[in-house]
Amino acid sequence: MQSLTRHPRNPGGEADDLRGGSILNSKVIVITGASGGIGAALAEAVASRGASVALVARRDRELRAACERCGSNAVAIVADVSRREDVQRVAHESLQRFDHIDVWVNNAGQGITRLPSELTDDDVDRMMQINVKSVLYGMQAILPHFMERGGGQIVNVSSMLGRIPSKPFRSAYNGAKHFVNALTANFRAEYAESHPGIVFSLVSPGVVRTEFGVSSMYGGPDSRQVAESQSAEEAALVFVDVIESRREDVYTFAGARDRVIDYYSNIGEDP
Repeated sequence: MQSLTRHPRNPGGEADDLRGGSILNSKVIVITGASGGIGAALAEAVASRGASVALVARRDRELRAACERCGSNAVAIVADVSRREDVQRVAHESLQRFDHIDVWVNNAGQGITRLPSELTDDDVDRMMQINVKSVLYGMQAILPHFMERGGGQIVNVSSMLGRIPSKPFRSAYNGAKHFVNALTANFRAEYAESHPGIVFSLVSPGVVRTEFGVSSMYGGPDSRQVAESQSAEEAALVFVDVIESRREDVYTFAGARDRVIDYYSNIGEDP
């Protein structure tokens, strides 16, 4: 495998790198699933704070429109991150453009509207490919660069459904996000001693007012019509904080942690 490292500088992307009044100034951030929703909102938010950003998605027109809103220090890379070779290309093209990468955000994903009793092999395979393998590919692609630089941050996007599988019609998606949680924790444990400068962050949104619902396999409820929801811009601000603070496990709305604690306090019994 060709080395991803070019000319290292500012190893680790530590939060004490203040330039021009912004922690994110001069940082390079790669965001997958950036043609809309949280990904596009996050790209605009970090770009407005001085970061350079590579926006990655399959939808060419929407991706380039989002990129234009981020200014001159942004690049659009059309790619399907469910394909390992595309993810490797994203890493190389980002390094060619920006010389280094500080933060890699695995945001691409897709839902499904199908009860567990109705799931087919293809349904499960698709959920694993887009929601789990894309995350695995991203982490494996960028880690050699982070290891050589001595630091960096990977931000994986999970879901409240990855902690509380409360929607049976999202069954395979719920399972995929539980898998993402486990991968994040296991990568964090694997590198904790050998490369403490590499941070593995997990962010778990609730319902966000995006096209996620209607874009799910087999359609589904419109996330933009759910009463208890937040805007993509509100969720993106939490991601900005996670990047600035390098926190490891964060929800995007108040009260989420208490919900999770309450759920797990009421399941399971000792023998």
